[in-house]
Amino acid sequence: MVLVSACLLGEACRYDGRSQRSERVLAALEGKAVVPICPEAGAGMGIPRPPVDLAGGTGVDVWAGRARALTRDTREDRTAAFQEGARMALDAARRFEVPVALLKEKSPSCGSQRVYDTGVLRPGEGITTALLRADGRTVVSDEDL
Repeated sequence: MVLVSACLLGEACRYDGRSQRSERVLAALEGKAVVPICPEAGAGMGIPRPPVDLAGGTGVDVWAGRARALTRDTREDRTAAFQEGARMALDAARRFEVPVALLKEKSPSCGSQRVYDTGVLRPGEGITTALLRADGRTVVSDEDL
């Protein structure tokens, strides 16, 4: 069983109201049980919604209180909503006993190698990825397939 970013499966749940359907991801998941997640939509942030960047660090830093999730244009603090969505994703992983997540790279929630920090793509992980990894789950980037 695999936890998967819903946008990769074709759900139009991205911040811009689009999907990131990936035939490569769908092929890799063929025959596997899938638990789709979108931490941001799940936390009620709406579709579409303003783009968000991390500010001051990575998802690990957000959980440690050293960074925040801010809307790109107005700098509105959305940290609490992103954390709520991450907790919901972790709850799903625990409920369905999912050891591995395949998530969308560059997302402030799901990025596993690179995320936007104040408009600049930097090495690091998103808020949901950080929480899943802290709970001992493996997170794989869609770009690694």
